Amino acid sequence: MFEGFVEEDIEVGGVVVHVRHGGDGPPVVLLHGHPRTGATWHRVAPSLVSRGYRVVVPDLRGYGQSTSPDPASDHAQASKRAMAEDVLALMRALGHDRFLLVGHDRGSYAAFRLAMDHPESVPAVALLDCIPIVEHLERITPEFATAWYHWFFFAQPDLPERVISADPDAWYGGDPDVMGAENYQERRRAVHDPRVVRAMLEDYRAGLGVDRRAEEADREAGRRLRMPLLVLWSSRDDLERLFGSPLAIWRDWAVTVSGGPIDSGHHLAEEAAEDLTNALDEFFVRAGPCPPR
Repeated sequence: MFEGFVEEDIEVGGVVVHVRHGGDGPPVVLLHGHPRTGATWHRVAPSLVSRGYRVVVPDLRGYGQSTSPDPASDHAQASKRAMAEDVLALMRALGHDRFLLVGHDRGSYAAFRLAMDHPESVPAVALLDCIPIVEHLERITPEFATAWYHWFFFAQPDLPERVISADPDAWYGGDPDVMGAENYQERRRAVHDPRVVRAMLEDYRAGLGVDRRAEEADREAGRRLRMPLLVLWSSRDDLERLFGSPLAIWRDWAVTVSGGPIDSGHHLAEEAAEDLTNALDEFFVRAGPCPPR
């Protein structure tokens, strides 16, 4: 995977971020979701490099080979604001003050927070398979609670760690032929580490508390994303079925919104890499130039 990329660990503010980066041109950051690592982008990242981008692919804090911080009572160590600050510091360490930003699943919440808190650093952002956390929680139905029960199960203390770590392979599943063998093995190593499992669960605990409150504060203050926003979602997943058009929801949170569905299951970067790369490239070209440094 990631032929020609540099792979290294970079310390940022007391957290070590495992990162792959390669290419030349406008910088693009790709943020993965749960329970993946940066390796989920192994088909998209080289394709973006071939199209003239410099691509940076970190493991979020608590995931993969990045630091899994000790839990705090309010779970703020796993907040999307903490993740966003890691990414911002990482990009500055790599020499980039402005960069294009893509997030999928839980990584989309970190990307949203980074774009909201530091708009001067993000000229354009793409959010995949998500709506704001608070929008999910205000739309709870029996169908949502059944399909997305893991949000609330993961928020329970201790029990989910015990259940998942009893048989991580059975819990997380995954097909090496679809994911790619090396990506699958990297994900498998991560979920067999009890410290990583706990840190990933802390991500969800933060989501229902500190992250939700951050979004409520944004809305109360009237803050919106001012840069172009691309919203993409998996047509064979259930986001649109449960909540209607994600574009309609995101228009309350951003000034300029475009996007639509991609024919894929939930893991777009693995299942529909070419379509996703095309959509991202077209969006970045429309959004305008982002200086390489």
